[in-house]
Amino acid sequence: MTNKAATGTEKSQGVEKTQRGEKTEKAAPARKSAAPTGKAPAKKAAPAKKAAAAKQPAAAKKSASAKKTAPVKKQAPAKKPVVAPKKAAAAVEGVAPAKTVAARPPRGESRTALVRRARRIDRELAEVYPYAHPELDFENPFQLVVATVLSAQTTDLRVNQTTPALFAKYPTPEDLAAANPEEVEEILRPTGFFRAKTKSVIGLSKVLAEDFGGEVPGCLEDLVKLPGVGRKTAFVVLGNAFGRPGITVDTHFQRLVRRWRWTEATDPDKIEAAVGALFPKSDWTDLSHHVIWHGRRICHARKPACGACPVAPLCPAYGEGETDPEKAEKLLKYEKGGFPGQRLNPPRSYLEAGGKPAPPLGAG
Repeated sequence: MTNKAATGTEKSQGVEKTQRGEKTEKAAPARKSAAPTGKAPAKKAAPAKKAAAAKQPAAAKKSASAKKTAPVKKQAPAKKPVVAPKKAAAAVEGVAPAKTVAARPPRGESRTALVRRARRIDRELAEVYPYAHPELDFENPFQLVVATVLSAQTTDLRVNQTTPALFAKYPTPEDLAAANPEEVEEILRPTGFFRAKTKSVIGLSKVLAEDFGGEVPGCLEDLVKLPGVGRKTAFVVLGNAFGRPGITVDTHFQRLVRRWRWTEATDPDKIEAAVGALFPKSDWTDLSHHVIWHGRRICHARKPACGACPVAPLCPAYGEGETDPEKAEKLLKYEKGGFPGQRLNPPRSYLEAGGKPAPPLGAG
């Protein structure tokens, strides 16, 4: 019994071992099959990498073709260097609110290049207008300060035609300070805004007589205290009656320096500071004459004569006006167009250069 039981036990244990072995053998192939199954996705992912790699050259080809087409955009006619942007032209012709804007010279011009171009423009204009001078008739500082106040909102020609009668009747500040306002208004009527101008010239004459002994002061601080006298008028007087350098920022000066991209400022004081920094102080007075003369004769507000402009190669706004030389020639004014100037009594240098004196009031 014992042997049979032991034999049975051994048989059962062998069966169990056999079964366990079969199970182990069956599980092994499952593991082997699982291993390839896990590696299969990695092998299948390889084509995806190849596809991505295949797409990259295509993208590179597209970017390369895009780079090849880029120069075509740069050759657009809108970027001609000689034509000013329409936005800049509109800002010049319109009355823009005062604001501080940094100058943007053409074609990324450096500060040094801007200074050189600005000074070259001034040298060119000096050759064109060697006889440039203040276009108001005057014999002394008092006459100049009065004439400059009267020149607001009118032409220098009309002032020059009006002041002879005024100074003949009131030759000194004391005389004009004691004048009858109604009589002065009648004389100044042709200049426009004659009531306000009468009040200003009589007022400044009283201040000169009472505070300065009847003499026009020779410093900016005192001049701007006079009724009707601002920085522009003060610099006209200082530069032309006392020989002290100053920049006269009138409407012509503002228009031209903005067209030339010397500054984009619209406030006269900021324009004065910006332009003054481009030139030696000793050049300021003559510079003002050159720019103003050019603005009155060639670089007009509405129809600049670009085709007859001596500084056209240096002007970023070239093309805003008439570029045909023959048509531009017909737009020239004053002596450049063969017509009389604005002064009844111009300097001899102007007459020797071919300039003609203006006619008196009522003549022709």
